[in-house]
Amino acid sequence: MILGLTGSVLVFEDELNEVFGPGASHIAAGGAARPTSEIVAAARAVAPAGFVPVTYVAPLAAGRLASVRLSPARRDTPGADAMRVSVDPVSLDTIPDPQSGFLRQVFFLHSTLLLKNREGRQLVGWLGVAILVMGVSGLVNWWPRSREWRTAFTASRRARGLQLYRELHRAAGIWGLLVFVTVSFAGIYLAFPESVRNVVDRVLPARDLRASAAAIRVEPIAGAEPIDIDEAIALARSSVPDSEPSRVSLPMRPDQPFRIGLLRSGQERRSPAVTVFVDPWARRIVQIFDPRQFSLGEEILAWQHAVHAGRALGWVWKIPVFLCGLLPLLFAVSGVTMWRLKRRPQKSLSAASGPVPDHVYTARRAGE
Repeated sequence: MILGLTGSVLVFEDELNEVFGPGASHIAAGGAARPTSEIVAAARAVAPAGFVPVTYVAPLAAGRLASVRLSPARRDTPGADAMRVSVDPVSLDTIPDPQSGFLRQVFFLHSTLLLKNREGRQLVGWLGVAILVMGVSGLVNWWPRSREWRTAFTASRRARGLQLYRELHRAAGIWGLLVFVTVSFAGIYLAFPESVRNVVDRVLPARDLRASAAAIRVEPIAGAEPIDIDEAIALARSSVPDSEPSRVSLPMRPDQPFRIGLLRSGQERRSPAVTVFVDPWARRIVQIFDPRQFSLGEEILAWQHAVHAGRALGWVWKIPVFLCGLLPLLFAVSGVTMWRLKRRPQKSLSAASGPVPDHVYTARRAGE
């Protein structure tokens, strides 16, 4: 229930951030946006000493804020943690984004159950496996006999008591099954990406793009100055016409490239982006991961994050995913209620007459 309810909230994360986020009350300045390097520098100026920019996220739309994620330069710094700073791309006004904010806590609760990152993510992944098994086994339990197909998708208006809860449980389960299973599988992939990729690769060939990206290295040039983020973005855009940057991972070490995500014109924000790796020393493009050139297996995996977050097909997918997050609560309430209703007469009458048969359900299964 926790995973479902928090997931439903996070489906509307962008919309909620507009109203309740750290920059909700900020009035965006008018005019042309400043260079990305200045936006990143503004965020770094308000960060604690020793923090360096790791990721730049472009504004979702005109008049919105950019976001910069910063992390300690030394990963082993005791008690250190990453932080985010929202920046007005025109005025360069900065607004710290506290990790203790409501939506951030909802995200951590959904992804790790507020446990340590690795252990929590694995636990959530195994809960996802359990949810997937429940969805598939629910289909088996729902499968109607030949005379019951007409009533298998609805709940009767005349149903009361145990029959009402059973029909609600079955009808909600079958109508939400496809989204329920799809979102659960995507959640398992986010928790165990390598394991899921290995399974998919046996059916649909899929390269390990995550490992390939992490393995890309560049050669620092002695005495040379690396290009800044603006030059890297311009170089990346020259290889993908009619595109805009959505996200940039900055090098943390001299042997790392810029990793620039580009969205083509008309492409939805959360859909798989073209990833361009830029060598800041040699001023050249090292490699490009273009979803248009992915195999079917790679394309399926690339969409899993957007599918899980309800951002794959706009509102057509967002609303079903939101409702899907409410299903575990409905299943829990209806399931426990059915168990109690079936157990109550058995407990009170078992001494006198033994187990009480469920006459209503027996009649329905017989097609009467």
